[in-house]
Amino acid sequence: MAELDLDFVRSLFPAFAEPSLEGFAHFENAGGSYACGAVIEQLGRYYRQTKVQPYFDFPASREAGHQMDSARSRMAAWLNVATEEVHFGPSTSQNTYVIAQALRQHLKPGDEVIVTNQDHEANIGAWRRLEAAGIVVREWRIDPDSGELDPDELDTWLGPRTRVVAFTHCSNVVASINPVRDLTDRIHAAGAIAIVDGVSYCPHGLPDIPALGADIYLFSLYKVYGPHLGVMYMSSKLNAELPNQGHFFNAGKPTSRFTPAGPDHAQMAATNGVIDYFESVYQHHFGRPASPAEQAGAVRELLREQEIRLLQPVLDFMHEHPRIRLIGRRDATQRAPTVAFTVAGLSSAELATRLAGKKLGVGAGDYYANRLLEALGIDLKKGALRASFVHYTTADEVDRLMTALDESI
Repeated sequence: MAELDLDFVRSLFPAFAEPSLEGFAHFENAGGSYACGAVIEQLGRYYRQTKVQPYFDFPASREAGHQMDSARSRMAAWLNVATEEVHFGPSTSQNTYVIAQALRQHLKPGDEVIVTNQDHEANIGAWRRLEAAGIVVREWRIDPDSGELDPDELDTWLGPRTRVVAFTHCSNVVASINPVRDLTDRIHAAGAIAIVDGVSYCPHGLPDIPALGADIYLFSLYKVYGPHLGVMYMSSKLNAELPNQGHFFNAGKPTSRFTPAGPDHAQMAATNGVIDYFESVYQHHFGRPASPAEQAGAVRELLREQEIRLLQPVLDFMHEHPRIRLIGRRDATQRAPTVAFTVAGLSSAELATRLAGKKLGVGAGDYYANRLLEALGIDLKKGALRASFVHYTTADEVDRLMTALDESI
């Protein structure tokens, strides 16, 4: 197994050579990662050369359309799905809302939708609004001590009227990596649709979607080193079943039916840079010929190994500290490096300010997971701290974080 070449990786991110960020350690990656240089270059290129309406028959327009088509096909190949199954929208929240409107038309009063209270609100609120159309919404709840979802408890909620189950691949607070394939198999056995929010998982490696079994899988590119767009996978079968949400004349176009506003053209084209980055990481560490899906698997494992090495000392430190309440599991192999916690006697905002004074950027608040924090017994006014990192974080930065926390508490 290769070991991540951190110097090489960091050389591909302009932020690490930016004078204004010198000495700063970014620990709020769960809210948005640094953009890699390839994305910035692709975005600049589009604005310089092809900022015209795409798909017309003149050179700049043809090239604009080619860049957008390339982004879709390359992303699909890395996710191991068909090109027409990948959709780009303004954000994951927007993509989710559009699908909820399609389901509003598709489902019947009395049909049931299951949501969790572990998710970001984007994967809860849109489905809860279906209650106004007579849909029954049921809540699969976490254990209030661990923050975990019990897969066996899902079976007690699945019934003959269950039509949809929406859950997260990885919580943006608890950070546990849920057993997606086990859950989607249970959901499909009940005859329901499985909708998976992958926003907090994908910064740690793009998934093989067929292996997960999701009917819809959503994530945000601005957390995957790219532009501010949402990516949505939808199976071709489900695409054909749900009613068109786009312009009436686009009803026969699979990639236009569920993105009524369409994506930002330049940002969609810049998505090529995300794949450029991952391909560079693959070539540098492995070099051998491989399919995009095989490359994705190798890179995913490479990034996770690096993150696990850095994460375990942080979890150990927080678990052992007498004033810190660590949220989520203590085993780094079972979770993402998104570490939420509270400190006795300190508000999250106060401690975040102290850490900012030491040039460490952490999150403070509810992270759009209000229902989850309430279920964990955390005062929403005080919120929780969140120190989240990804593969480009260094061991020195992690040591600085732990030292600064110890000094600041």
